Amino acid sequence: MKKHVVDLNGIKIGGGNRFVLIAGPCVIESRKSTLKMAGDIVKIARRLKIPYVFKASFDKANRTSVDSFRGPGLSEGIDILREVKEKFGVPVVSDIHDIGQIDQVVKVLDVLQIPAFLCRQTDLLLAAAQTGKVVNVKKGQFLAPWDMRSLVKKLESTGNKRILLTERGVSFGYNNLVTDFTAFQIMKDTGYPVVYDVTHSVQQPGGLGDKTGGRSEFIPMLARCGVAAGIDAVFMETHTDPSKSLSDGPNMIPISKLEALLVTMIRIDNLVKGQ
Repeated sequence: MKKHVVDLNGIKIGGGNRFVLIAGPCVIESRKSTLKMAGDIVKIARRLKIPYVFKASFDKANRTSVDSFRGPGLSEGIDILREVKEKFGVPVVSDIHDIGQIDQVVKVLDVLQIPAFLCRQTDLLLAAAQTGKVVNVKKGQFLAPWDMRSLVKKLESTGNKRILLTERGVSFGYNNLVTDFTAFQIMKDTGYPVVYDVTHSVQQPGGLGDKTGGRSEFIPMLARCGVAAGIDAVFMETHTDPSKSLSDGPNMIPISKLEALLVTMIRIDNLVKGQ
């Protein structure tokens, strides 16, 4: 099986390269807060010389409650992500939910992310891949890791091989997710880089009744385990104050704790990859 190294604006993902950090708040809460958090994370990544991609959602279309905050929407959200990209010189990624969004997002996003609940939507996968952009597909909580092979074939049918596959936990009973670490190797056997979404893996979907809960205390341990398993990128949602976040606060890591964790992860990554 050919091993693909995905080139993202000069950032090499996969192929034994240092893990890439994909991080940011769950949702765009405001222009000011997004730029502030992006700036703080960029400083950390540059100090540690970690390749970095900023993430934030312009629309959280799968919130538990109809009353939950969803974000600023497509037009304003993409404009804010454009400003992050231009101001800090980093690639940006966000979720897309339907084909109608692609013409607008493709002008700004460097990575088109397919949400876990939409990972089997053939038309959405094909449309995203046909842009030629990097496509990051999150494995549905309901999928086995070997099921990702059929999704890869859909994407490859367009001629696009700029593919990332993300593990974000699998459903284990009600309102609970677990990480099966064998999934990393199984998905790597497709030939494409594997991303570990650490923070969504500690979610408790619907665990607080009208909103999602989480076990953020397990984020550092799982992040270390993922890097020890040789993953190619780490996806982490982070916030200045997760307790005040408008989405997914219980499963985010404070930016103030991010650098210390990354230092440990780099040491493990260097050991595992022989750098």
